[in-house]
Amino acid sequence: MCGIAGIYAYQERRPVAAETLAAMAGLLAHRGPDDAGFHQEPFFGLAHRRLSIIDLAGGRQPLYNEDQSCALVINGEIYNYRELRRRLEASGHRFATQSDSEVLLHLYEEAGDDCLDKVRGMFAFALWDGRRRRLLLGRDRLGQKPLYYADVGGCLNFASELRALLVAPGVPRDLDAEALDDFFTFQCIGAPRSVFRAIRKLPPAHLLLCDAHGVRLRPYWRLPSGGEPVAGSAASLQEQLHELLREAVREQLVSDVPLGAFLSGGIDSSLIVALMAKALASPVRTFTIGFEAGAYNELPFARQVAARYATEHHEFVVKPDALAILPKLVWHFSEPFGDASAVPTYYVSELSRRHVTVVLTGDGGDEAFGGYDRYRAAAYAERCAAWLPAPTLAALRGLARLASLLQGGGRSRWSFGARLRRFSDAAAQPASERYVTMLAMLRPEWRAALYSPDLLRQIEDRSLRAERAAQLASLGSPGLQRLMEFDTLGYLPNDVLAKVDSMSMAHGLEARSPFLDHRLVEFAARLPLNLKIHPRGLLRLEGKHLLRRLASGLLPSDIIQRAKRGFAVPIDLWLRGELADFARDLLLSRRARDRGLLQPPAVERLLADHLGRRADHSPLLWNLLIFEVWCRMFLDRPFPPAAAEAAEAAV
Repeated sequence: MCGIAGIYAYQERRPVAAETLAAMAGLLAHRGPDDAGFHQEPFFGLAHRRLSIIDLAGGRQPLYNEDQSCALVINGEIYNYRELRRRLEASGHRFATQSDSEVLLHLYEEAGDDCLDKVRGMFAFALWDGRRRRLLLGRDRLGQKPLYYADVGGCLNFASELRALLVAPGVPRDLDAEALDDFFTFQCIGAPRSVFRAIRKLPPAHLLLCDAHGVRLRPYWRLPSGGEPVAGSAASLQEQLHELLREAVREQLVSDVPLGAFLSGGIDSSLIVALMAKALASPVRTFTIGFEAGAYNELPFARQVAARYATEHHEFVVKPDALAILPKLVWHFSEPFGDASAVPTYYVSELSRRHVTVVLTGDGGDEAFGGYDRYRAAAYAERCAAWLPAPTLAALRGLARLASLLQGGGRSRWSFGARLRRFSDAAAQPASERYVTMLAMLRPEWRAALYSPDLLRQIEDRSLRAERAAQLASLGSPGLQRLMEFDTLGYLPNDVLAKVDSMSMAHGLEARSPFLDHRLVEFAARLPLNLKIHPRGLLRLEGKHLLRRLASGLLPSDIIQRAKRGFAVPIDLWLRGELADFARDLLLSRRARDRGLLQPPAVERLLADHLGRRADHSPLLWNLLIFEVWCRMFLDRPFPPAAAEAAEAAV
């Protein structure tokens, strides 16, 4: 795990300054605290920050092929490198290191732009072919590792994090209004957009080729969809799943430094810990975060798994401290990111890094196997829309609003009233927009009230919900399978994996996800739907059916039967308690009012309704807090600020 950056003046033909490369690398030092390396020649330069995981002594980057004509910097891990290396050595290739990354250079020599076909791993890389004066950038299939780029005036700039591009010459910082709309509606900004118009994210499973002719993108992998389901009995498919997951865990345990696991007490992370315990001779080190608010506390469930497998278990209880945590979150994301589960992810990464350098996680299981409650809610909403007449649906929406009002002080999106309102709103939508309505954090009436006239003019008549609904409708899989595919291609890389990468890398911690082995993802995509969302009678649906079958012999029954929770965070309670004064002072400040992007009366109303327990606006208020801190850190002062100045400017 590392940080990479570089500049290629492919048309402008201007020298690349060593000072610029050093500044870009410096802003990535947390991703690679162990070493730095550079490659420079006329009109081109590479920078690398290393977190040493494999071949601690010899794996320094950039790496070179035999005749030094190709140079590589990479962020991530290639899990099947030993198998690939044996085949390449048999073909006559000579290796200079024991690093997993070096295989990519020799695969490029063999297969050119098809070099990733046989690679299993998570990565973002830059490969320079000096003879052909061409640069190849690539990102892994599921988007575990990020890569930002800016093609400005015949010069391609790229880096693992957005903020490293802000010190490259000529990269403007004009806001992308549609990206802001993405953020406020869905709490993150999905590829290819970023918060700045000039900076883009390389989408997952894509290559970017740059040479004298310009910049071109192309996909190299697609998620299987719309085909015949994989054949076999439930028992045989369960055994195939077990073997695929066991193999993915085994491959991802390769490390020359200590490793452990995030353990939430849910099925996915618990299964990973169970398989790690069976594969390792020594106890697994496990790490769990909890909250003082009992409804959000998962520590007891994690303890059950830790006890069953005699892990070396570590816990930390999160307390609200916005003055300390908000600037850190914003700095490491580099652009607005509103998923509040970043808070516990930051702390569990900090806790883990005190003991290990690598952790395995359960990320990807929900999207692949139908774990989210919203999949079942979508099925119920479809039934309601088909069975209930319009007046009954209208009455249901009225009941939902009343329940939401009565539970204004409840458990955020987990309260009955909030869930019922989102469900009833979705049921009343056309089928193509129903799921997008469930995902949206910003209701249409609040969007119109909150955005300033200038921001509304910039996005003109754009309907973000219709845009996402069209993307959903374009996918090949039918029904609920399509929703899981939509999340695998969108929500997973843009939210879940962006969060885990940024928060783990903030502490120089490598996070690996066995559920994201692409062979396992392809297998899951072809499973019959009833092995994911399984009917339990007329009105009950069970998610992750095949995973639950697999877990039945490995985990306590409490873990298998408990409802899906995720990294739920008591932001609603914090914003009515310890964070209330902070939120009011920040969001109603003169600096926030003068930005001209949001309507101050709408912000005041959101705060008043939430603090008065008339509604739960915590997701939107958290987004507003994140955005204001981000503006103060990245827009209000010259970049990059000193660390102390950045924190002071933010709060």
